[in-house]
Amino acid sequence: MHQPTATPRSSIYYDYKVFTPWLPGAHGPQERKKVVIVGSGPAGMVAALELARHGVASVILESELQVSQGSRAIVFTRRSMEILQQVGVADRMSQTGLPWRCGNSYYRGQQVFRMEAPHDPDDRFFPMLNIQQQYMEEYLLDACRANALIDFRWGNKVVRTEQLSGSVRLQVDTPEGPYTLESDWVVAADGGRSEIRAAMGLQMEGASYEGFFVIADIRIDLPLPTERLAFFDPDWNPGNTILMHREPHGIWRVDYQLPPGETPEQALKAESLKQRIDAQLAMIGHAGVPWEMDWSSVYSARTLTLPDYVQGRVIFTGDAAHLLPIFGVRGANTAFQDAQSLAWHLAFVVKGLAHEKLLANHSQERVGAAREIIDEAGKSTRFMAPPSRGFRLLRDAVLSLSLTEEFVRPLYHWRTSRPHEYTHSALNSSGDDNALFTAGPAHGAPPQNVRLGADDFLLDHLGGGFDLLYFTQAQSVPESILSVVGEVRARGVAVRVVAVGADRPVQGAELTLADPQGHFRLRYGIQASGGAYLLRPDQHICARWITLDAARLKSAFGAALPQ
Repeated sequence: MHQPTATPRSSIYYDYKVFTPWLPGAHGPQERKKVVIVGSGPAGMVAALELARHGVASVILESELQVSQGSRAIVFTRRSMEILQQVGVADRMSQTGLPWRCGNSYYRGQQVFRMEAPHDPDDRFFPMLNIQQQYMEEYLLDACRANALIDFRWGNKVVRTEQLSGSVRLQVDTPEGPYTLESDWVVAADGGRSEIRAAMGLQMEGASYEGFFVIADIRIDLPLPTERLAFFDPDWNPGNTILMHREPHGIWRVDYQLPPGETPEQALKAESLKQRIDAQLAMIGHAGVPWEMDWSSVYSARTLTLPDYVQGRVIFTGDAAHLLPIFGVRGANTAFQDAQSLAWHLAFVVKGLAHEKLLANHSQERVGAAREIIDEAGKSTRFMAPPSRGFRLLRDAVLSLSLTEEFVRPLYHWRTSRPHEYTHSALNSSGDDNALFTAGPAHGAPPQNVRLGADDFLLDHLGGGFDLLYFTQAQSVPESILSVVGEVRARGVAVRVVAVGADRPVQGAELTLADPQGHFRLRYGIQASGGAYLLRPDQHICARWITLDAARLKSAFGAALPQ
């Protein structure tokens, strides 16, 4: 029988709660489910919450009895916060987290590069927010437990996965013993060491880099801003890199590379951790400041992905689908985008609104995103941790030149995680005016937020279905456009018509957003005569027009919803 630990994890700032296991004896025979999600990390819980927004019930199976050990992911991007806003936890993240937008790189005591991420009044969220993963998981968990469509089962470990014709049979072990659960679809969100992936014999493609990095969370009072700090080739760790981040509750993340030949076991010894952290504090001018260890771990950089995330009736997501280096805050932020994409594609298939081949589109889009990230992250990884003598010579030359030459300093840029644009998605309209626009989000891009009031933004009103942004000063949306919308709605697809520009409600639109200064129109590249955008349920753009008629709108829906 599976016996997860019932002892609360240790932490000097987070109060771990141990949850009661879900036991089969108290629930009787299990009916076949629509969706079972294995794993309750960021990808698993966001997928469940997004599925619920589309009206699809799911079961989450989690082998442990508490949220994850240690801070793990601590930096969340603006796009991640926009996704978390959709599932109702962004406010709690903002209340606890530390926003920031600047990063600094140092070499031989000199600041050689300063990154400033763009931020303007149209952005509700800062480019980055620092908060420990335990809090993020706690907020997502509370949202899951409050949702009647989500059945959360603690202490349930999947020990066998068997694909049947049209379903998957899971053997699940619990502290009371095993039971069988059958589901139409299984989402494998069971992390980087995915047992489902291993049991299916699936191989990832890509590279694993030599060398290890230590993550150490310490409680210390440092008079430094909430900015990313990167130190290259310090005297106490020659040839290697150190990163520092401020976290809530007086915690600082110290992340340093190990010299060649040192094992993870050696690196995590108390005396080794103390020696390295004391040396780093001394280097930045804070020698002797008292500190206390909370959590430490070791990781290595990997750039790997499955070539296809849909394997029969099992769909892989998050770290179970790909392994990405942490440089550029890629892990959890990519997982949120995976989960958002997966949920709407799967929901439409489960509800019979689209053919199963829609899931192939999800895989193609997200594998493409992973490969783009791997390309970008690989560049960062090779600079942070050169994998060969040649790369090290090049990196060292950049370091040396950066002390006096401006032109090499941008090479320090850490290529921050950004939302993938599905430029070549099969769901994009081929007959729209995308190529004629000179501004605004293009095919496959996420939407640009727009400030509508003191605490009112465009993305507060979008999501959960298709959104047609119709720019007009007229009193009503044309009947021909509404007729097409009505046809799509008659199939059970949620479509919202949002009129933009008029200073009074526009007939036929569910929502009218005024644009008295024309700022919204200019931000989206819309001419004075009008235009329109069609957004998918994950808010990415699938069509945009300078002029829209019923035939073109019908064609766009046909591309986005293959039958």
